Amino acid sequence: MPWSDQSGGGGWKGGGGGPWGPRPGSPGQQPDLEDILRRGQDRIRQAIPGGSMGGPFAIMLGVVLAALIGFFGFTVRVNPDELGIVLRFGEYVRQLPPGLNFRWPYPIEQVELPQVTRINRIEIGMRGSTDTRDATTTVRDVPEESLMLTGDENIVDIDFVVFWQISNAPDYLFNIQSPERTVKDVAESAMREIVGQSDIEPILTAARAKTEAAAQALIQRTLDSYGAGIRVVQVQLQKVDPPAPVIDSFRDVQAARADQERLQNEAEAYAKRVVPEARGEAQRILQAAQGYRDQVIAEAKGEADRFLNVLEEYQKAPEVTRRRIFIDTMQQVFSDTDKIIIDEKGGSGVVPYLPLNELQRRTMPPSSSQEGVQQ
Repeated sequence: MPWSDQSGGGGWKGGGGGPWGPRPGSPGQQPDLEDILRRGQDRIRQAIPGGSMGGPFAIMLGVVLAALIGFFGFTVRVNPDELGIVLRFGEYVRQLPPGLNFRWPYPIEQVELPQVTRINRIEIGMRGSTDTRDATTTVRDVPEESLMLTGDENIVDIDFVVFWQISNAPDYLFNIQSPERTVKDVAESAMREIVGQSDIEPILTAARAKTEAAAQALIQRTLDSYGAGIRVVQVQLQKVDPPAPVIDSFRDVQAARADQERLQNEAEAYAKRVVPEARGEAQRILQAAQGYRDQVIAEAKGEADRFLNVLEEYQKAPEVTRRRIFIDTMQQVFSDTDKIIIDEKGGSGVVPYLPLNELQRRTMPPSSSQEGVQQ
């Protein structure tokens, strides 16, 4: 081999080529290691005041240099919000907790430091930018992300935010290539699926929380199927509106629906008020009829029993019973009449009594009595 041929001036010290080639400035000669060390010592002596370097100082300097090299080459600092993922020749071997940790220097081991406690935020359907001069935030709409088709064939403009966190650092680093882009695409696809299965009215009104929960669950299932090592913390709907070109018409439709619901509620309230009243009146009429029926039946039974009793007494004493019946009948007939009956057989000693005051009071018209009272 060329560097082992001594006759040709090869070898390390004979000026041959060797693995690193000829020494610069000296063609055909190889640099001497002892000469390099000697020249380095000369430079150090020139840099040190006095131009001399003793043995103890050189030892101390070597120890300091070795300590510095060992500290920076064999240790790595992991911040409190990070987790150290150690790769040995590109293969994952272990994790490092926060603090100073030992590792082999590059290229033997390499450490990745993902922020596992940080809550990341991804905006879909909008982009926010902050002006540092006046500390104001402007939001720009992204229609190609926010416009979605609902299950009842309407278009809705939805802006939402996804908050996520690293749950498994090795999966996060090695299973997906672009985590943020993956989360954004999965979130947009999941929201479109949820909106496509729902009507526009619940999404705009009462089903916002339900839509957020369903989207979060679907995003989490999809990311878990990828082995992404990501946990979805929350999904927040920022804006849910009809598209801007038809928002006025949509508001008119909403107002008409509100009037319809109001009229339906008023009709239901009227029905709830009238129907019980009608039922109560019907029940009252039924009870009155029931009472009248019972009364008539009871009176009929009483009349029948009285007639049977009278018949029984009449059979025992017909004459007495006939007279008694006649007297009771005449008493009932004349009880409401204003007549005075004088018996002609009473003789001349009977003085007829005529209650003039009573007759005058009964025949006096009401107006005359009132005038007399006023006078």
